[in-house]
Parts: sequence; structure tokens; C-alpha cells
Amino acid sequence: MSEPARQAPSPETGLRSSASTAPLRDWLAIMRATVSETKPVETQEVETAPVETDIESRSAAWSPRLVSAAAKSAEAADEDVAEIMAENMMLKARLRIEAERRDELQIILAQEIRELRAHIAEEVGKMEDLRSERDLWRARCEALAAPLFQVQPR
Repeated sequence: MSEPARQAPSPETGLRSSASTAPLRDWLAIMRATVSETKPVETQEVETAPVETDIESRSAAWSPRLVSAAAKSAEAADEDVAEIMAENMMLKARLRIEAERRDELQIILAQEIRELRAHIAEEVGKMEDLRSERDLWRARCEALAAPLFQVQPR
């Protein structure tokens, strides 16, 4: 196996593309919006970022956000758990759908195999009929040709 083929990610490895998780993210965004509307507004533990000047913002287009482990609140942990549970539910549903599709394909393949076996049996029967007919004609020809090749006494 070549090196690039070994390094290419397989779809079965669990790696997801952003397109495949888009419905999950949309669903989670709706759920978060619904939860935030129903809960009273609580004070959030958010670190205030220092105000950047125009020069600094122009020079650094993007920089990673620094989050300390202590700043993670219970609400964020609940959101993470909810996200994992939602993903688990979606994966279970996808697995169930794939199992149903596999069962349907197996039923279709079994039917196709039965039809092919019946067709092959029919063709073999026709070949046997042709062979018996050929043997019958061969025997008739030999019977008719036998007097032609017999040596007659003179």
C-alpha cells in the first residue's frame, strides 16, 4: 500500500466533515436559543478582553482565544454534555438507518440470486434438451450412413 493511501483519512475512522455535522450544529443552536429564552438571565463568567486599537486589530487578523480551565462554568459543561448526547442520538439514528438499508439490500440481493439460479437452471435444461436432440440426430445419421460405407461383395 502506498504512503498517501495509508495517510488518507477513512470515512470509518470517525473523522467528520463540517458538512455532515451541520444539522447537528443547527439543532444545537436552536436548542441553546430556546434554553436562553426560557432561563432568566444569569451573570456569565466571561473574561473581558482588553480593547484593541485599530492598529493592533489590523495587524493581527485572527488569534486564538485563550480559555482557562477554571473559567469553564457548569453551564458550559452541561452544554458539552448536551452536545455529546445529541451527537450520540444522531449517530444511533444514522446507524439504525444504515442497518435498515443493509437489510433491504440483502433482501434484494437474495431475490436477485434466486432469479439468477432459476434462469441458470432453465438454461441448463435447454442445453440438456439440445444435447439429447443432437445425440438423436447423430444416431439417425449413423444409421442412414451405415449402408453407404459397407463393402458389398461382387
